[in-house]
Amino acid sequence: MSELAVSTRGLRKTYRAGGRRIVAVEALDLDVPAAGVHGFLGPNGSGKTTTIRMLLGLIRPDSGEMSVFGTPVPRELPAVVGRIGAIVEAPKFFWNFSGRRNLELLAQAIGVDGHQVTVVLGDVGLADRADSDVRTYSLGMRQRLAIAATLLKDPDLLIFDEPTNGLDPAGIREVRSTMRGLADSGKTVLVSSHILAEVQQIADTVSIVARGKLVASGRLDDLVSSGASAVRVGVGDRDAASHLLRGRGWTVSDEGSDLVVTGADAVEINRTLAAEGLYAHELRTDHADLEQVFLDLTATEPTASTGRRAK
Repeated sequence: MSELAVSTRGLRKTYRAGGRRIVAVEALDLDVPAAGVHGFLGPNGSGKTTTIRMLLGLIRPDSGEMSVFGTPVPRELPAVVGRIGAIVEAPKFFWNFSGRRNLELLAQAIGVDGHQVTVVLGDVGLADRADSDVRTYSLGMRQRLAIAATLLKDPDLLIFDEPTNGLDPAGIREVRSTMRGLADSGKTVLVSSHILAEVQQIADTVSIVARGKLVASGRLDDLVSSGASAVRVGVGDRDAASHLLRGRGWTVSDEGSDLVVTGADAVEINRTLAAEGLYAHELRTDHADLEQVFLDLTATEPTASTGRRAK
């Protein structure tokens, strides 16, 4: 079995608020393979941030076990903390200092050679703006500067909690490209997000959580290919075609000028229609994307016992 960068077993965390018990994370078994991008996915309030805070020793779980590169945390976190870089809150910088100066001050504070500042600025694509004041940076550039700060220690594991929140499309693309580049260099990138379409473009593996529970995990390609596909059918007599296809036990819905059929492939549908003198002028298979897989997986998830969720 390949090395795991992160592993949790039976992880549970509850809070009390207003006299009520809020279950944030429930019996979570999470495996993050070493190297590559792992998407930690779920809607807002599904327990992603709580899980990350427990991994980093910022809060303690009620029960369960956690490890980073095989080292139990938080009990032995000091032994492995140098291998971890994380962004879990909005980054804070001296706005009237350059990006380079901000990183130089941080490098001095944590005992890192100043030469590393130039290296990490290049790694995140900020070399040409390194000497500009941070106040002139776009939000996306500031987020990349925050990533550069996490790279000063040359960590093996990078944890980013909702790193594209508030960014415009250009900023999202910049951060996405940076994360993919870090993974391609051999690092492990654990990225928490509720924006499934964004993560789908860069992730190698994913874990999907809902209401604090794990509902699916594995290689992204495998999860997406396991999702139900639909066949879009263009046919002249839609009413007759719809009645016929439903009679075969397939699910049929109207979308614009087409019928959308699930439960059968295009060949079966075409053969069934032709046998009754109905001929399709269009048959197109629409494969499920990560968002559709997520919605299918969580559609029947039971409501949490308190009806409330935590971050």
